[in-house]
Amino acid sequence: MVFPTKKIVRYLFALFFIITLNFFLPRAMPGDPVIKLLGEDFVVQKEAIEKIREELGLNKPLFIQYLSYWKDLFHFDLGYSYHFRARVSSLIISRLKWTFILVAPSLILGTTVGALAGSLAGWKRKKRANVFSFFFFLFIYCSPPFFISLLFLYFFGFRLSLFPLKGFYTTGNWIDILKHLFLPVLIMTLFSASRNYMVMRGSVLQEKEKLYVWYARAKGQLGNNILFQHVFKNASLPVITLFALDFGFLFAGALFIEIVFSLNGMGTLIYQSILSRDYPVLQGTFLVISFMVVIANYFTDWIYCWIDPRVRENQ
Repeated sequence: MVFPTKKIVRYLFALFFIITLNFFLPRAMPGDPVIKLLGEDFVVQKEAIEKIREELGLNKPLFIQYLSYWKDLFHFDLGYSYHFRARVSSLIISRLKWTFILVAPSLILGTTVGALAGSLAGWKRKKRANVFSFFFFLFIYCSPPFFISLLFLYFFGFRLSLFPLKGFYTTGNWIDILKHLFLPVLIMTLFSASRNYMVMRGSVLQEKEKLYVWYARAKGQLGNNILFQHVFKNASLPVITLFALDFGFLFAGALFIEIVFSLNGMGTLIYQSILSRDYPVLQGTFLVISFMVVIANYFTDWIYCWIDPRVRENQ
């Protein structure tokens, strides 16, 4: 399916705005990256500081730095890290694979569990099990990620010693990696599921009162057959949108979870880069996450057109 010109222009404008914001946002933070690089207690002459700033290209006018940033992007060059002393692209690749292992199953499981549980809760909301699930997911939805992470880490890791307290692996085999990832993936799955649960429950509550549902009942269909044959497809449209937005949400949530569990992924990379005011790393990480969200939204538009014919007609 080919997208119309207006939608393509809209995506290109969004990418231009994201890249521009990605350049200026790190520089809006207080603090001097050169001072952070040397250390606040490090005594050095002003001439030496200006020389370091010149070598890093930070002495140039902001507009010249902005043009250089675009030039480097066209050459697929994300720059060199002041703090980590490595190419930004190699840093992101080394950290992204671990965060992707953490985020991907959480996103898929969270969307599936949340959509199914939310649809059942909306269809029969007075059922005791659905009432319990509503309060459970509401508690998860309203709780900060780091709070739930600390609770799980304390009970399952420290008190019961069922899972490791930190890191992605100890020995490096798959069983060891899965054991380390179980608690972080479980927590991120619960947060993703809670968001999808709330959206799906409200969507089903709206759809169940529409005329096509009464028509299906008049034809003799009963119970969950109506839900999964007719209502679920229409009610799932907001969940599809949320699936795309969850790319950014889970990467942001991974920041807190990776810090609590001492996981050396994208979250800790962003956190360390913020502390050191490492502009190239911040630009590179934010750019990668933004591109992933844009790509996810592109596929969401495609799925929307495939599921709902009305969207195709309004293109």
